[in-house]
Amino acid sequence: MIACAHGTSNAQGAAEVNALRAAIAELRPGLDVREAYVDVQQPDLVDVVAGLPEGEPAVVVPLLLSVGYHVKVDIARAVKSRPGSAAAAPLGPDTRLAGLLDQRLREAGTTDNDVIVLAAAGSSNPNAAVSVEELLGQLQELRSNRIVAAYGASAQPSVPDAVAMLREELAGGAGAGESAGAVDVGGRVVIASYLLAPGFFHDQLAKAGADVVTEPLLPSATLAEIALDRYDAAVAGMNETPGAAPTQSPAEVPAEAREQAAADAQQGGFFKAVRRFVTKYFPR
Repeated sequence: MIACAHGTSNAQGAAEVNALRAAIAELRPGLDVREAYVDVQQPDLVDVVAGLPEGEPAVVVPLLLSVGYHVKVDIARAVKSRPGSAAAAPLGPDTRLAGLLDQRLREAGTTDNDVIVLAAAGSSNPNAAVSVEELLGQLQELRSNRIVAAYGASAQPSVPDAVAMLREELAGGAGAGESAGAVDVGGRVVIASYLLAPGFFHDQLAKAGADVVTEPLLPSATLAEIALDRYDAAVAGMNETPGAAPTQSPAEVPAEAREQAAADAQQGGFFKAVRRFVTKYFPR
């Protein structure tokens, strides 16, 4: 597995991502988990892929939360440049991420009267916004709050604009009332940081005018579990059709089906079980 992150100059953020790779390796003893980045840090993904031993298969797992330029262009090009390589799906959306966001909101003391800005990094790729909206829907199933999605860059609304809009609603201004989600006056504006780790985008959230900003998603063992699920789905896709990458997220499959696949794998032939699982729930 090439666990490929964006890269950051923030020392804490870099340490959190390194710890995520270590957690992945700990959960899957014997799996060679390699470090790579698409920006800011080294080693660069292209160099890592080029330096793999000849004939050794590899799966690039994006340690990213949605589809965007880095997934569609940088990672796709790196995989295409080397036969026997495949790209896994990004970490999000996933119901487990919604649960983790809910946990961060509870840790920050969010109440039912508060309004929430789900703050993502943003991308010019429209599929990224679709992923964020899907995650927002999953979070709404866990909370009764008014929640809107916003972005740090390349998409609208911006996080500061979303904060200002919700602040106006709380004050009883334009857009307030039942059509806006029946916001209770007296609540706070809370930013739910839909970011992996501290870094530039998370730093900007503190300047957006909210009352509370939650901590990023890391550290959490949940991210390591999701990364391995993405890896397993990509491996299954390679076995079915060499060079193919998964088109759906394993999180879209019912939990009981995933549990059955795991039981099958224990009883005999991991890859055989995964192939049956993918064929049934990921029809091409």
